[in-house]
Amino acid sequence: MTEQEILCTMALTRVPHVNTAMQRRLLDEAGSATAVFEHRRNIRDLYPEAPDKLLAALANMEQQLPRAEEELQFAREHGIRCLCLHDTDYPSRLRECDDAPVLLYYKGNADLNRTHVVSMVGTRHATEYGKDICRHFVTELKHLCPDTLVVSGLAYGIDIHSHRAALDNGMDTVGVLAHGLDQIYPRMHRDTAVLMTSHGGLLTEFMSRTNADKVNFVRRNRIVAGMADATLVVESAERGGALITAGLATDYHRDVFAFPGRVGDPYSQGCNRLIRDNKAALVQTAQDFVEAMDWQPAAQPGQVQDTQLELFPDLCAEEQLIVGCLQKAGSLQINALAVATNLPVHKLSAFLFNLEMKGVVRMAGGGMYRMN
Repeated sequence: MTEQEILCTMALTRVPHVNTAMQRRLLDEAGSATAVFEHRRNIRDLYPEAPDKLLAALANMEQQLPRAEEELQFAREHGIRCLCLHDTDYPSRLRECDDAPVLLYYKGNADLNRTHVVSMVGTRHATEYGKDICRHFVTELKHLCPDTLVVSGLAYGIDIHSHRAALDNGMDTVGVLAHGLDQIYPRMHRDTAVLMTSHGGLLTEFMSRTNADKVNFVRRNRIVAGMADATLVVESAERGGALITAGLATDYHRDVFAFPGRVGDPYSQGCNRLIRDNKAALVQTAQDFVEAMDWQPAAQPGQVQDTQLELFPDLCAEEQLIVGCLQKAGSLQINALAVATNLPVHKLSAFLFNLEMKGVVRMAGGGMYRMN
């Protein structure tokens, strides 16, 4: 992604009265943020249905460039990557969501398009029961699917215990922040956050000098839900941010799981209600979770199943490419597969359908495709 495109995308995110959905619509219509900037005073040349309010908002888009240049310099100085919506390193699962941010700031080393990604969320008032679940679940998950990326929000309670459990087990973990990368909130999690930048990462849609305001936590939750294959609620009261994240995951057609708790325990009421109302599947162990998701550990070098393409002589070149990627990875979600094969999603969908009809591949849990 060019610096010009990054700067224009930053500027676009700062244009007053242009929300995330409209920013994405503009990118879809214009093809790039640079094109939006170049046509800011005649945007209807690219987007004929653009409303009058949008025309007025974009007219002074250049006023946002100085702040964008400051932020780009800050990113350079602190090793922060700016991931635009169509960047190959942008979380492909999140890109599927209509309200995905058009720009993310990322400090870390983990692949955000890992084959297996799970979000673990819960109350800020974790009990010993909830802490034990985090430790035991992640430890077991490490043995079953060691390549899994664990995502949470770096908050008190279940979030921080999930991150620390992943680090303790040598697994990558990403914290999604409700503020800029010039600070860590809460401050007492700073040491863990620093560790995560070399064993996972920190991710946010917010520029530096953005405070951890209440509304930003709600916005943060959609990233936590959208970038994962599934959301796992460990502990939750009857109301809380974890339930909001679970609801967003459902809206994004992602799997939702919850650990049951004892009747009457205040921080199990949310999980029990999710299970009761069929809004989450009951899970007790990582084995339950992995089986429900139909996950398999990523094949290690030299361990790839020896399914030769010669066994499928009727496959076209694109279908053989898809099969080869699935043989290596074990299973892939469609956007991750699009990145691996460099095929547009609409064409990839057609090839996958043909492969399903031929009995070569199948769709597993969590929207993952794998070999039959």
